[in-house]
Amino acid sequence: MQQKIVARVLLGIIAAIASAGAQAPAPVRSRPHVEFLASEKLEGREAGSTGERLAADYLAAQLTRIGARPLPGRSDMFLPFEFTAGSRDSGSVMAISRAPRLADGVSGGIVGDIGIRALPFSDDADVAGPVIFAGYGIVVPESQNFGYDSYATLDVKDKIVLVLRYFPEDADDKTRAILARYSDLRYKAMAARQRGAKALLVVTGPRSPNAGELIPMTFDTALAGSGIAAASILGTGAQAILGSTRPLADIQRELDTGNPHVAGFEVPDVTVHMKTSVIRERHTARNVVAYLPATAPTANRPWIAVGAHYDHLGRGDKGTSLASKEEASAIHAGADDNASGTAAVLAITELLARFAQPRRRHVLVAFWSAEEIGLVGSNAFVAKPPVPVDQIAAYINFDMVGRMQDNRLIVQAAGTSPAWSGLLERVNAAAGFDLAVQQDPYQPTDVATFNQSAIPSLTFFTGSHADYHRPSDTAAKINYDGLDRIAVMAASLVRAVAESEDAPLFTKVEQPATRGATMAGVRVTTGTIPDYATEVKGLLLAGVMGGGPADRAGLMKGDVVVEIAGQTIANIYDYTYALELLKADVPVRVVYLRNGERRETQLTPAARR
Repeated sequence: MQQKIVARVLLGIIAAIASAGAQAPAPVRSRPHVEFLASEKLEGREAGSTGERLAADYLAAQLTRIGARPLPGRSDMFLPFEFTAGSRDSGSVMAISRAPRLADGVSGGIVGDIGIRALPFSDDADVAGPVIFAGYGIVVPESQNFGYDSYATLDVKDKIVLVLRYFPEDADDKTRAILARYSDLRYKAMAARQRGAKALLVVTGPRSPNAGELIPMTFDTALAGSGIAAASILGTGAQAILGSTRPLADIQRELDTGNPHVAGFEVPDVTVHMKTSVIRERHTARNVVAYLPATAPTANRPWIAVGAHYDHLGRGDKGTSLASKEEASAIHAGADDNASGTAAVLAITELLARFAQPRRRHVLVAFWSAEEIGLVGSNAFVAKPPVPVDQIAAYINFDMVGRMQDNRLIVQAAGTSPAWSGLLERVNAAAGFDLAVQQDPYQPTDVATFNQSAIPSLTFFTGSHADYHRPSDTAAKINYDGLDRIAVMAASLVRAVAESEDAPLFTKVEQPATRGATMAGVRVTTGTIPDYATEVKGLLLAGVMGGGPADRAGLMKGDVVVEIAGQTIANIYDYTYALELLKADVPVRVVYLRNGERRETQLTPAARR
């Protein structure tokens, strides 16, 4: 029965393609849209900024010109939502008091001026209490069949917990890989809170990258705190808490074996008084959403959505910029990311509006904001949908489609419906792209939001490059001919689904087991830029960061990394796993292919801030 349904859907879509091919579309011009959106006037289109508002106004005006309408029941095309635009410490302080111990000559008193900085997800709190040192503060769930619980022998209720940042330095590769998955600071805070702790203090140990330094107040989109006061302290502050009789380096060395039986301990005669204060900046951003009405509406999931995020990084001061020191605070134009995808959606909408044939589905056109800080805009849409999510037949996404090389076009998330493979093959027959169809929908773009909502989805992409998240991603570097061709092909795709009576069927794609690792646990950077456009055995490099570890090791665009530090690399997931095992400033052997020739080099990873 499933195969018959799929065949019927494909036949309906193919018929729609055939009728679409009978009428050649008029030329499209994406260049003016990209040049405006990537102009200095918009200052990088950071979510909630004046530049973002100017971009939203432009998009709404273009949609109105094309003939699109506000969604039913709405008077305009703007869907505002609130988000956390950043966090900053607003005066956190800490003091240590030590009771005298006459037996060993330890004097009491208060130690003041301890360096402290709240973590971005900390609650505002004023707490005092005794201190428990809980090692790395890591708890591996029982479901992982791996026994590691930093709190196994400790009672931390109503105590202040002191833990090390990261995870054990000297453990074997298997242990390190597992512990890295649970070393995220939010996870450590949650573990302490669930066990009744009053607060969490984190120190970067003397044997770790960034030894003894405060943890940067990196960007965090949380709407509220984590339910516990949480802060980082200097290495000198942690040693002041522990006292001079137990050097932190010696304590860390014991823990760094990864032995789960190395226990934490209560710090005697010490009371910490800490006050954390975090200011969360709340801003409003706007999704821009409109639609082209169906001419003969179907009752079978009567919407198809087309979208792209239009926000970018502003001046790159929120932690995701890859700008060099020389580029710091410069406008990040975001021409490819994602003025290109935005321009493609405008061009597609204009092409669809020109066609006079009957259309069974409404075409929902969406431009998302705050994608760069965690798909916030598209998630806001799904959380409070102005159109029932279960009435959307498909979602087609465009993110970074402006740097086509060698006629190569990548379409990801094709595993979300059995209809996509045949449909893409047929629309590409006229377009003639060297098409790379990838199944995985778990991509770092808005397609992931719709996949999670069980909507058949696709996302178009032309590959990574050395200008990604840098001020050098400018309008002058866009391949406009390629971008226009993508818009024409995608318009045929959207028309086919919009004109078919049957909707594509959704298929859930199982997330790869190795995807459980997160970059939050990766402490080092290699300065490589993966190429997602070509499926090869290994990690194909789209480029390297100038002056970074890969650049210094002699790696370059086009190289295929097949082994690093003894770990075989077959794909991007293997590479992420391998990064968890590396140490900053410790050289590792890298095996790579260049023009088919097997070569070796030494690469020295750098600490990730």
